[in-house]
Amino acid sequence: MRDSAVEPFPPWGVAHAVSRLRTQRLARSAKPFLARGGPRGERCPGCRLVPSHCICALRTCLPTHAGVCLLMADIEPLKPSNTGWLIADTVQDTFAFGWARTEVDPALLALLTDPHWQPYVVFPGEFVASERVVTQLPVATPESPAARRPLFVLLDATWPEARKMFRKSPYLDRFPVLSLQSEQISRYRLRRSRRDDHFCTSEVAALCLELAGDSLAAQTLDAYLDVFTHHYLQAKHQLPPDLDSPAHVRIQALRSGVASGL
Repeated sequence: MRDSAVEPFPPWGVAHAVSRLRTQRLARSAKPFLARGGPRGERCPGCRLVPSHCICALRTCLPTHAGVCLLMADIEPLKPSNTGWLIADTVQDTFAFGWARTEVDPALLALLTDPHWQPYVVFPGEFVASERVVTQLPVATPESPAARRPLFVLLDATWPEARKMFRKSPYLDRFPVLSLQSEQISRYRLRRSRRDDHFCTSEVAALCLELAGDSLAAQTLDAYLDVFTHHYLQAKHQLPPDLDSPAHVRIQALRSGVASGL
């Protein structure tokens, strides 16, 4: 980690990168975005769940060695089921940009050329020239310290959209592609996928953080996704959340460890 400061209970008055991107996207919408549940579906502005199932009190924002850069398809910031939001809740150095084929945010280009960061585009290696593919990160040693922090560039979109974004973003072509080799099965249940090895954005970020040595952040993000999924589905079926579920027990244990400085 870059420092020992931990912010387990941050004020919600400070918007993170995905929240700001959502606000920008709403400001240029010609008509209101209506999530499932209809126009009267009230949602918490902090976690996007219905107020009775709010999880804002469980948010734990952590400093990490690695950073995450989200390139988000047009309406991803607006979707209540989007898990890039959970990454920004958990990882202090999360950046978020909207993706467009014909223009690139200058702030994104500046971030990608910042000498403090080493960008890695996270994408399956089978779709990339082999010379660009890496499966591990450089290991820092006293003789060879890592000069730059890893910055994981995640394409936050449906799989067809992500493939299009990858092909049509030439400014990413000069960076290595990190191809994850996980054997685990996705636990994400809020959108349909035909393959169990297609991970949601939050799961991908957790795998990347683990590779970078940010194990506490990876575990916290995984637990936070499980809690979010549980509350989301319970609200969908008009059932109360089980506050004693394994997911809640796990995240409370992690939060206790963070608060005590472990």
